[in-house]
Amino acid sequence: MNGQSVAVGDFQLTIVSGGTLRNDGGTMFGVVPRVLWERVCPSDEWNRVLLDTNCLLVRTPDSVGLIDAGYGGKASPKVQARNDLAAEPQLPRSLAAVGVAPDEIDWVILTHLHFDHVGGCTWRDSNGQLHPTFHRAKHFVQRIEWDDATSDRPDLAGSYFSDDFVPLAEAGLVQFVDDVAEIVSGVTTRRTDGHTRGHQLVTLASRDQTAWYLGDLCPLVPHLRTFWSMAYDQFPLTVRTTKPAILGEIADQQQLVVFSHDPQCRFARIRRDNGGSEWTAESIVS
Repeated sequence: MNGQSVAVGDFQLTIVSGGTLRNDGGTMFGVVPRVLWERVCPSDEWNRVLLDTNCLLVRTPDSVGLIDAGYGGKASPKVQARNDLAAEPQLPRSLAAVGVAPDEIDWVILTHLHFDHVGGCTWRDSNGQLHPTFHRAKHFVQRIEWDDATSDRPDLAGSYFSDDFVPLAEAGLVQFVDDVAEIVSGVTTRRTDGHTRGHQLVTLASRDQTAWYLGDLCPLVPHLRTFWSMAYDQFPLTVRTTKPAILGEIADQQQLVVFSHDPQCRFARIRRDNGGSEWTAESIVS
């Protein structure tokens, strides 16, 4: 639910939706048989499962930031129909609903540059010109992610759309990070690889409390299972090793997680299950 909010120390974390969408269940769960994933994630008549784009508004004592930006409103009618996308950008409406304007955003962290995470960073006017949505904000992205997204490599065709992010660089709003970086006090990015080479998660730590924004390392609650990963993952074996290590760290320290695409569970605590080798989530509803 848009506007769901929790406090982490002196930080206020609020979900702001960048728009719902429907995606093919097979691509969302890769090698997992449909008979298994459909029990926990029902599909529609076109085999699509419902997703949300759970962008995270972060209010710190000294700044207002955003993690990811949804898909925006630039998709073609064909793509809109295929994925049941809203025709108009949803993130500005979601921000307005919690009392925040785009020009109040100081920084934006992008977990990666796929359209459903970065599309909302730019918009197209009636003359076809592209503009940054958050014109005051620095946009933080892993350097290797940017290199891949702008490489025009044939094996990455269809993975990245330059209209979503190149205008940010042209406006001088992109700041590259390498592996680990503190964006503002208590807000840290960590490169995970796996989903893409430059995928990063975000930790938010204040007064001995910590939340983790997992991005597409673990987009839905069912993806807590070690071998449940997406066909979109460029390096699936990396996901299978990195994800359980990070989930174990979170569970053992009883910290909070934020799921980037789950339409039912945004904030959760996770605990070890099945003898300590798997995890279950307990949703936190405010």
